Parts: sequence; C-alpha cells; structure tokens
Amino acid sequence: MTSVLDDTTATGAAPRLDDRDPVVRLACLAEPATLTVSDVCDGAAWGFGRLDGTRAVVFATDPRTQGGALGEQGCALIVDAYERALDLDLPIVGVWHSGGARLKEGARSLHAVGQVFSAMTRASGRIPQVSLVVGPAAGGAAYGPALTDVVVLTPDARVFVTGPDVVRSVTGEDLTAEQLGGPGMHGPTSGVAHVTTSDDEDAVERTRRITALLARRVAAAPDEATRPDPALFLPQQRKRVYDIHPVIAAVLDGPGEELQAEWSANVVTLLGRLRGQTVGVVANNPARDFGCLTGPASDKAARFVRLCDAFGIPLLVLVDVPGYLPGAAQESEGILRRGAKLLHAFAGASVPRVSVVLRRAFGGAYIAMNSRSLGATRAFAWPDAEVDVMNPVSAVRILRRRDLAGLEGAEKTAAEELFAAEHAEVTGGLAVAVDEGFIDEVLEPSRTRAAVAHALLATEPVRGRQSNIPL
Repeated sequence: MTSVLDDTTATGAAPRLDDRDPVVRLACLAEPATLTVSDVCDGAAWGFGRLDGTRAVVFATDPRTQGGALGEQGCALIVDAYERALDLDLPIVGVWHSGGARLKEGARSLHAVGQVFSAMTRASGRIPQVSLVVGPAAGGAAYGPALTDVVVLTPDARVFVTGPDVVRSVTGEDLTAEQLGGPGMHGPTSGVAHVTTSDDEDAVERTRRITALLARRVAAAPDEATRPDPALFLPQQRKRVYDIHPVIAAVLDGPGEELQAEWSANVVTLLGRLRGQTVGVVANNPARDFGCLTGPASDKAARFVRLCDAFGIPLLVLVDVPGYLPGAAQESEGILRRGAKLLHAFAGASVPRVSVVLRRAFGGAYIAMNSRSLGATRAFAWPDAEVDVMNPVSAVRILRRRDLAGLEGAEKTAAEELFAAEHAEVTGGLAVAVDEGFIDEVLEPSRTRAAVAHALLATEPVRGRQSNIPL
C-alpha cells in the first residue's frame, strides 16, 4: 500500500483533474493529503480519501493505456474497490475516462465489464455511488456512470454508447462527440447528467459536497442565522409564476446542491442541509410549466425520493401544483406509468417526509406530492393555500357549463367567479382538509423553517426498505 503524503505531482505542481494519471486525478478529487492509494494496475487505480470531511473509496480509469479501455485487470480492480466500500459501508466515487471494453481482449473484457455492472447493482441502495466523468466514456464506460446514483460531468465529458464514427457509418448522422454525448445534451435533454459543471475545480467541489451529503456522516454546524420570510418570494397576484429556489434557500441552511437542474425543471430535486443535517427537497417550480407534473418530472422526482429513502435522508416537499400537464403528448409519453412511479416512491418511503402546500394543490398531483394519504409524516399549508380536486373556475366550467352557455366577455367572467366562489364554499377547500386531518396545521410562512426542522429532525431517519434504486 502506497500513501500519497503531499499534494504535488512529480513536477512539483498541485494535482489537476486534466492530468491523465489516475493517481493524480484521485489526489485532485480527495481533500489535500488525504489520499491513500490501495492498488494500481494496467487500466485503473483505487484508494481511500476524504471528500468534504467524509471518508470514501475512490477509483479512476487510466486513459493513458488504450484510451482508458477496460480489460480484465482494470475491471477486477474496480470490483475490488466496490467490495471494500461495501465491507466498510463507505461511499464510492469513480473518475471515468474510458473507451469501454478492450477490443484486444474480446469476450473476456465484456465479461469483466459485466462484473463491474454486477458490483454496482449489488451496491445500489446500500452505499452512495457518485461518478465524475472527465473525458470520453463510451460503451461499458458509459453504462458504468449511468448505474450510479449521481453523475457529474466536466465540460470535457463525452458520454455515449457508440461514438460519432460508428453513428455516422450506421445511421448517416454527422455529429460531433459533444453533440452526441456532451454536457449540453446529457444535462437538459437526456437527464443522464445530474450535475454539469463550469470547469474542473467546480466539478471537484460539487462532487465532494454531494458525496458528503449522501453519506450523511458529517453534519455541518447548525445554521441559526435569521432567514427571510419565504412568502416574500411569492408574487402578490396568485396567477403569476415565480421561481421556487429562493423559497427553498429561505427554509434550508442555504441553496444546497440541485440535481438534474436542467432536465424537467418544473420539478426541483435538491440535496441540502437543515440545521446542519442532510435533507432532500422535492418542489414544484411554477416558473416552468406552471409547476405542473409531467412524465419526465415524475420520473425525476420518483428516483430522487427512492435515493433519499435508501440512504435515510429525510424529505421536504414544497407543493404548488395546479395538476398534471394535460395533453395527448403527455398521455402518449406514458404519464400514467411514470406518474405511478412517483406515487409508489412516496407511498413506499420510510424516512420522515414533510409536505408544505404553499399556494395550491389540485387533483391527482396533490396526492402524488407526498400527501397524508401516501403516509406523509406531517402535512402543512400556508394560510392562503388551496386544496381541491381542481381549480374552482375550471370546476364550474364543467359543472355549470349549461349556465355559462351563451355568456361572453365580462358577463361570462363575472358568472364564472360567482359560481367558483359558491363551489369553493361547498367543497370547503383547505378548511375541510384541516378538519379531516389531511392537513395537520396551517402555518404562517415565517414559521415554516422551524416547523419543518422539528418534524424532520426530531427522530433519527431509518434506512429505506428497498435495496435497489431503480433507474
């Protein structure tokens, strides 16, 4: 076993992520002077290091040999790293820069890569897995990161099943590596990337923070600084949209680490801290698609809920949802199948999970966003929140369509408003939800942080029941 005792390379310079030596890359990823190298072979290296105070197993592929292609030795080393991480219950972080299976080793290399996939699957839901992709990752080296919990891409990352030359020869598509598998594609379009970064330094810092948040082993000092009233970030006019991020930051200790920020941005999934402890946040974002739930957003939120549940991370759910986004496109893209995943994820979660209805919660989307019927630990609402099957105006357009027939302009608008007020009085809205126990308490917005912290952190979270996190 060889220890890296300082933070300099052979040239005396600080380690850099763009150095192709896997040991140097691991020294860059780990906090200064914390890397201990356990094994190096033809194709990869692994060891132990600290990331934002959390001890972790780290490994890196070696792009200096056959473009980082993985053979039997390199794959066996990665499997060894996984076995050690599982034995010690430590998070594992991989630095990926690899062309996939080694062509010269044929079926032997394919079998070896499959064994890496098997080790990753055994680790799923048991230890946090984070991938930092720093260059091309093709074939098996693309599926490797995709099997892990969080994928971080540097600007130089290129992730694809087959490269541009093969795509061109098979399909005739003339694409660059960046167009085919760069951060600009995997961030907003495919959803493969959880984090796309501005440079290597940003990638290292965010990988460290995310690993520590998932591991939950190191708590930050409790942050008791005065927070702004989160209601200040909502517009006075109820029909106007707004960005949910300042509301989240006002409730948590800070802005946190958002995952998949560019993909399906109508739902926010974020890891942060509340009074120093890790929490996960799922929130509708009215700034995008009015905060409606869609198929991709349901997929995104469901996977995040299961991730947090697997690692004992309590959940805060901020609700401002007018419903599911309607339309033929949503139906054809499987909104029912994908929406069911979110229902299943919340209903099956065993960690503490608290919901706060900020402005509106209508229909099936109200249920899906961690309602009491799905087992929410606590359900709060702000005083002006609406809880109902649908918006009252939309409801009366169905229920009172005959009365509205023939009316136009201001006369129709006035009639709709009158009927909507009558409908809201009949259904009872928030008042009935409170009386029946569907909402536990109506909170003044300024009390949200304290109430959520008490509900989430009063008991130690338990690890989730599922052993694997579905993709």
